[in-house]
Amino acid sequence: MTSIGSGFFISADGYAVTNNHVLGGSDRADVRTSDNKVYKAKVLGKDPVSDLALLKVDGRTDFSYVKLADQAPRTGDWVLAAGNSFGLGNTVTAGIVSARARDLETGSSEDFVQIDARINRGDSGGPSFNTHGEVIGVNSLIFSPSGGSVGVAFAIPADTVKTVIPQLKDKGTVTRGWMGAQIQSITPGIAESLGADNLHGAVVVGVQTGGPAAKAGLRRGDVITSVNDEPIKSANELTKKVYAGAPGSSVKLSMLRDNAPNSLSVTLGQLAQSQAPAGTPK
Repeated sequence: MTSIGSGFFISADGYAVTNNHVLGGSDRADVRTSDNKVYKAKVLGKDPVSDLALLKVDGRTDFSYVKLADQAPRTGDWVLAAGNSFGLGNTVTAGIVSARARDLETGSSEDFVQIDARINRGDSGGPSFNTHGEVIGVNSLIFSPSGGSVGVAFAIPADTVKTVIPQLKDKGTVTRGWMGAQIQSITPGIAESLGADNLHGAVVVGVQTGGPAAKAGLRRGDVITSVNDEPIKSANELTKKVYAGAPGSSVKLSMLRDNAPNSLSVTLGQLAQSQAPAGTPK
C-alpha cells in the first residue's frame, strides 16, 4: 500500500514533521519537495498519541524550512493550510482559527486547534500558518459525514510539536506516564445517578489487572475529581496529567467512592506504544 500525505522541514539539514497516520507501519518514506525532487527519508520516530512523526533526509544542508510559532493563535486569526490535496500537488487554503483547545474525545489526550481552512485527504501532516508565516499547527483530521471537506478541520498545536519532536529526535519515542485504567468523562446523566448535579471529573469504567491503578487499589466506579489536588473537568484532563507524569513518580487521586470522599496514590508506569489509544485521523 502507498499512503500520500504532507509534511514540512523544520531545519535546513533535513528534519521533517508529518503525521504518524500518514506513515502507518512504514519505517521509510519518499519526500517530494516543491521543486519536484524526490528524496529517501528515514523515519526517526513515530508517536501515535499525538499523531506526529519525525523524518530525516540526508545529503543536503540547505532545505527551506519553517519556524514554529511561539504564540498560540487566537480564535478569529487568519490561517493558511498547506498540503497535497488528493495527491494533486502543492495546495494552500485560507480560513480562520475557529476554536482552540478542542477536546475531540477521539482517544487522543491532545487538544486541537479547529480551523475552517479546507483540509482534504492528502493534506494530513502539512503546516497551518499564521499571517507571519509561522506554523501554528499540523493538519491532522477532519469531521465530515461524507468524508469530504466541509470546513471543519483540526490541527495539532505547535506547542505539542515542540514537546514531542525533540523526544522523537533524541530517542525515537515519547516517554509518558501510565496508570492502567479505562475512564470516561462525567456526563450530566452520570452525575444525576450519583446524586451530584454539579459533579465534574472522570469515572473509572475498568482497571487493568496487574497495572499501577490496580496495585494502588483503584476500582471500577470510582469517580476521580482531582489529581495532586488540582481539580479535573474531564477524562481528557486526567489523561493529560497522567501522561505528563514521569514513570515511577506518584500521583494523588482524590475521588468519590460509594458517594464518600476518598483518595489514594498511584505509582505510574510507562506507557508503551501498544497501549496508546487509537485516534480517528482522516
